[in-house]
Amino acid sequence: MSLFVQKYGGTSVGTIERIEAVADKVAGFRANGHDIVVAVSAMSGETNRLIALANEIQENPDPREMDVLVSTGEQVTIALLCMALKKRGWDARSYTGSQVKILTDNSHTKARIQDIDVSNMRADLDAGRVVVVAGFQGVDEDGNITTLGRGGSDTTGVALAAALKADECQIYTDVDGVYTTDPRVCEGAKRLDKITFEEMLEMASQGSKVLQIRSVEFAGKYNVPLRVLHSFQDGPGTLITLDEDYSDMEQPVVSGIAFNRDEAKVTVAGVPDTPGVAARVLAPIGAANIEVDVIVQNVAADGTTDITFTVHRNDIEKARTTLEQVAKEVGARDVLTDDKIAKVSIVGVGMRSHAGVASKMFDALAADNINIQMITTSEIKIAVIIEERYLELAVRCLHKAFDLDAIEN
Repeated sequence: MSLFVQKYGGTSVGTIERIEAVADKVAGFRANGHDIVVAVSAMSGETNRLIALANEIQENPDPREMDVLVSTGEQVTIALLCMALKKRGWDARSYTGSQVKILTDNSHTKARIQDIDVSNMRADLDAGRVVVVAGFQGVDEDGNITTLGRGGSDTTGVALAAALKADECQIYTDVDGVYTTDPRVCEGAKRLDKITFEEMLEMASQGSKVLQIRSVEFAGKYNVPLRVLHSFQDGPGTLITLDEDYSDMEQPVVSGIAFNRDEAKVTVAGVPDTPGVAARVLAPIGAANIEVDVIVQNVAADGTTDITFTVHRNDIEKARTTLEQVAKEVGARDVLTDDKIAKVSIVGVGMRSHAGVASKMFDALAADNINIQMITTSEIKIAVIIEERYLELAVRCLHKAFDLDAIEN
């Protein structure tokens, strides 16, 4: 039979009743002869509770001690799930990240996995046990507990599947798959049977919250078949796979529409149009650890240029403060900000072989009087910056324009 790595998030194990339900699901797979490794998150709300406790003690908690603290949430879940499985007659053994061992670098609170020792897990699987591993955590070369950043349990699940050469990594969550867009915004959103790693990466980076980006990158790098499923509803979910798997079918031009409300726009106006000025403007932004997304530079007839870029909305004040000093140094006229914008993106590998996709997108937005402020593209994505108040209208009109309402499952 098959080896499956299953990951259950915080809402899936949020109560004792839900942990019992997960145990029933895992027991069902074992009863059908499958080997199972489970990666779990902390119970929903637990990580936030622990972080709040730390902030009561220390304004900027020590990163090493934060990792020691927040890693305890998953330790509770793995023990409870093993108890629930044993109650059902299935032998199970829990492991923290350090017990596995999941070796990471030493970047506390945002560590990256370097290696996984599968020997203990293999021995347990051979003995007929279910292996239950704490997600989100590992250990560095000096034995320090590390964590992978928020959402890191997805990455743990995929990494375990890659190391064990599992037949499939199944991500169980509170949705039954990847949709063409958020069903809460567009009633016509449809669940996709399949999507490529490339498309899922673009959708995740453009605002889709179904999977953590790093987990998709990991799955694509190691060719781990990845499936998104609902924790408590039966169904096929969505398989995330390689481009080649589409070779025998007609791929739609656009597979999905992603959006992000957390955008803000910064414009440094009236910058002298001289070589190196863009670097002088953006270098201090990078030094302040502010991530930049879309960048547009416009040159005026008077020999000046406007440099406009987007940042996360939480960074807008830091960006403004940083740039006001830069503006004086380079002789810019003004620094302008706008936190009432949003980004909407269309994504699809079919865009590679179809012309006219951009014009169709722009025509659809224009028909609803939605003005485009900025545009950025990749081989399989077109993203636009618009006023935030038009976001939901834009998603619905693009969903209809590219016939995503008509997809049949």
